[in-house]
Amino acid sequence: MHDSWKAALADEFASDYMASLRAFLKTEKAAGKQIFPHSRNWFRALDLTPLDRVRVVILGQDPYHGPGQAHGLCFSVQPGVPTPPSLKNIYKELHQDLGIAPASHGFLEYWAQQGVLLLNSVLTVEAHQAASHQKRGWEQFTDSIIAKVNERSDPVAFLLWGAYAQKKAAFVDDNRHLVLRVAHPSPLAAHNGFFGCRHFSKANAFLKEKGREPIDWMLPEPAQKN
Repeated sequence: MHDSWKAALADEFASDYMASLRAFLKTEKAAGKQIFPHSRNWFRALDLTPLDRVRVVILGQDPYHGPGQAHGLCFSVQPGVPTPPSLKNIYKELHQDLGIAPASHGFLEYWAQQGVLLLNSVLTVEAHQAASHQKRGWEQFTDSIIAKVNERSDPVAFLLWGAYAQKKAAFVDDNRHLVLRVAHPSPLAAHNGFFGCRHFSKANAFLKEKGREPIDWMLPEPAQKN
């Protein structure tokens, strides 16, 4: 985790609820349960996107619970893993909005490195058990992350896709930040307003207006691991 977040979240890490969460995760692992993502990636979003570099926030709910998918960024999957349906729809909207052809992969670290905080509300999940780590403390922790971004003077674009994300970030100050709300990009909801929302161009226009660098949304091919 980047030092900027370690300092900002020091009180959270020292809290009783985080102690309970750590105990829960330790017990689950001791029981032989497989937890996704790997522990080295639980805070990957905070490692790649320092607090003072956040320009865009995209919120998800839970990590993917299939093998090899989750790596700590919402909507993103590891290289070589098929692109999930919601992310395919995100790519469709990106193409419609900015003319960027859909990437051949679902690996979004390039966005995170530029200041797109790709934050799930819950940062772990048991393999093949959707929503299994909800209400264990992660939600309180990620609420604090959003609050830290909201408190900063730097204007940020919040892209809130679906009712869950919109409720979670309901307290964000839309007098200072850009708060865009629309249906979730999942195949069940994307046709209810996500397609045609133009959130990517709107976010970049806002950032440029505020004197901040826009995001390069075109994803390069992921580097090959040796």
